[in-house]
Amino acid sequence: MFKKTILSLFILSAFGISVSQAEDFTVLKQIADKPTQLSSGEYKGNYYVPSTLDTITWGYLPNRDASPVMSVASGSVVTFDTVSHEGLLEDQGRDAEKYFKSKGVKNDFILDEAKTITKSKLKHDFDKDGPHIVTGPIEIKGAQPGDILKVEVINVEPRVPYGVISNRHGKGALAGEFPKKAKQDNASEAHPERYGNVSVFTPIEKNAKGEYEGILKTDSGKSIRFPLSPFMGLMGVAANTSERVHSVPPAMYGGNIDINELGTGATVYYPVQVAGALFYTGDSHFAQGDGEVALTALEASARATFKFTLLKAGKDKIPGKEIVQPLAENAEFWITPGLDEDLDEAMKKSTREAIRFLNQEYGIDEAIAYAYLSAATDFEVSQVVDKTKGIHAKIRKADFKEFEK
Repeated sequence: MFKKTILSLFILSAFGISVSQAEDFTVLKQIADKPTQLSSGEYKGNYYVPSTLDTITWGYLPNRDASPVMSVASGSVVTFDTVSHEGLLEDQGRDAEKYFKSKGVKNDFILDEAKTITKSKLKHDFDKDGPHIVTGPIEIKGAQPGDILKVEVINVEPRVPYGVISNRHGKGALAGEFPKKAKQDNASEAHPERYGNVSVFTPIEKNAKGEYEGILKTDSGKSIRFPLSPFMGLMGVAANTSERVHSVPPAMYGGNIDINELGTGATVYYPVQVAGALFYTGDSHFAQGDGEVALTALEASARATFKFTLLKAGKDKIPGKEIVQPLAENAEFWITPGLDEDLDEAMKKSTREAIRFLNQEYGIDEAIAYAYLSAATDFEVSQVVDKTKGIHAKIRKADFKEFEK
């Protein structure tokens, strides 16, 4: 369940029909206009990073030359107010206020940061740059290459009661088949309709249990209702390069990894590439199916809170003894991703990493580990739409109780 407020909002569906009243929803507005440590309120004691023109990049990830927007010690808790790119891009008119008002959203429910970004002169090339608005980076004091950054996801909270699901030409699992509408010449933010892309405005509303659901209106007038499971699609540490790092393909430093298991309660381990680690986040999702086949999930702005712990090489216990790519866990599973442009190769990489992990973490013979994975572990398609595709293994922790004695 999400927060309450006295505000209410009538939201229109993609077909321009009033479908819900998002009552009792708190819009999570920016807490401060610059990075700071909060001295009062619900997040008292947390460090805080807003999404301002000074704390974001659009379409690219921080590299080793990036300047941190804040420095914190190991053990710190940091809250990020992130802004989704959906509703802000050129094929949506690059005017957040106009776009969301056209869907029936009242002004008070449109984030000021979204308005500022789209009205600014911040450069963004729709055809060349990544779509994501990336918040950060923050420096973890004392982090050095060879260390591991442990990132605990304390909470991911929707900031607004709506999101957008998009399918764009040349992208998605069925590129060339969808969208059905042809792209026209001279498409631009002044003429977004010429892109021929599809963006489905998707409100969220409470069900009978008081839980928020995504609402997709169909031509019949009936609605598809699906549960929310918010997570950050994009988290990572800076790559050890001075080249620009595109925000779309994930890699060994993390980035746009889009694993829907990484919501509240999950922990992700990243191999530090550069001094300070330089952690960043963005691309918040309210819900995503495995594969993310159309191109995007239900993308919407979220407030994410993390705890950062630095694990020093040669001193602290490292899960699997060694981490050279992201490793994750939640209450039920260890999660080993595999990343490659070829989905078959991504599957092999995930399998190899799962075998290596079981061998190093529990001392299990590799052949037995391979047999166990075949009998008892699900390998899920993270996404097939980020240039570099993802598969992740979900190794059930409960199966290894005897090894913890």
